[in-house]
Amino acid sequence: MPETAHALRLERAQALVGQGVAAIDTPALVIDLDAMDRNLQRMAAFAAARGLRLRPHAKMHKCAELGRLQMAHGAVGVCVQKTDEALALAAGGVDDIYISNQVVDASKLQRLAQAVASRPGMRWALAVDSIEGIVRLGKALAAAGVTASGAVGVFVEIDAGQNRCGVPPGEAAVALAIQVMSLPVLRFAGLQAYHGRAQHLRSTEERAAAIDHAAQAVRITQEALTRAGIEVPLVTGAGSGSFLLEADSGLWGEIQPGSYLFMDADYAANLPLAGAPVFEHALHVKTQVMSRSSDRAVVDAGHKSHAIDSGLPRVAHPAGLEFSNGGDEHGILKPARAGVPLPELGDTVWLIPGHCDPTVNLHEVMFGVRGGLAAGRVERVLHVDARGALG
Repeated sequence: MPETAHALRLERAQALVGQGVAAIDTPALVIDLDAMDRNLQRMAAFAAARGLRLRPHAKMHKCAELGRLQMAHGAVGVCVQKTDEALALAAGGVDDIYISNQVVDASKLQRLAQAVASRPGMRWALAVDSIEGIVRLGKALAAAGVTASGAVGVFVEIDAGQNRCGVPPGEAAVALAIQVMSLPVLRFAGLQAYHGRAQHLRSTEERAAAIDHAAQAVRITQEALTRAGIEVPLVTGAGSGSFLLEADSGLWGEIQPGSYLFMDADYAANLPLAGAPVFEHALHVKTQVMSRSSDRAVVDAGHKSHAIDSGLPRVAHPAGLEFSNGGDEHGILKPARAGVPLPELGDTVWLIPGHCDPTVNLHEVMFGVRGGLAAGRVERVLHVDARGALG
């Protein structure tokens, strides 16, 4: 059987290991491994110093190898948002996965339950925000043959200010916890309290106010559960824009930052919180000039190579250039100020994506480069295992 185009692309990518950065075709997603390692170590050190469990969000990189690397550096496991993301990472050897989202569809629950039954050594957890969701999960696990010894952890999600999923803080969580504890295939693991919108509030004051609101939601819910005689084993949540605030509150025992590993342009636009670790840009789109005129240079990285939901990419190198929208296949570069020269035809340009999560999802592989983007070499090719795993 002839090799597929996909297999040939992966083979061609793998052949670049050991070669210089210049050999990477464009557009391509490139990780500065030295910067990524420093980000990895800084977050791990922060969590350890604060006595916090670190559970990074793998929905950002969608890569089993990176998930295992994070766990090797002290993370207790990873989070994902989708059932098929979880299954892809489990197949790649990640053995502690929390789906921090609601799963109610019968086919998704069946796939998940079969995975739980077939991997008895793994730790699984999910978030819930309805009685019906809990009942469906319990039935699916029981039908797959899961027993109390393999009980799945369940976090009751409260609306901490995102106004998305989650029950209102307080008494509404009690009924859900009671329902979870009534089913032998489920284990009440605690509360999910994640304020996603807070991650991208630019000022430190805005973020602090948002997390103060989330902390109050946690306190109200813990008190209601305590009155009902229910112990809350753990509160989990927090992201790359706010984890210091959740840590300072003393309420969260586990944090879920994801983007810190790569650090995109949108997170970098936040004003820094005093005392938080500083993370470097590790993820870049390598592109090259394919057309040039007197007032602009056009590169081969358009929407198909970087997501624009959080804004257009920022030009990391050469300095002094601004990126503007050129469509699906093109990006337009112009000088940000007078006197800045345009790059020449064929020159390499490095972009920092606006939002790393959906950017990664556009690529089959990421090239890990050691020794810097200018003169480094390809050390590894990282597969985006959960690319397109939307179910």
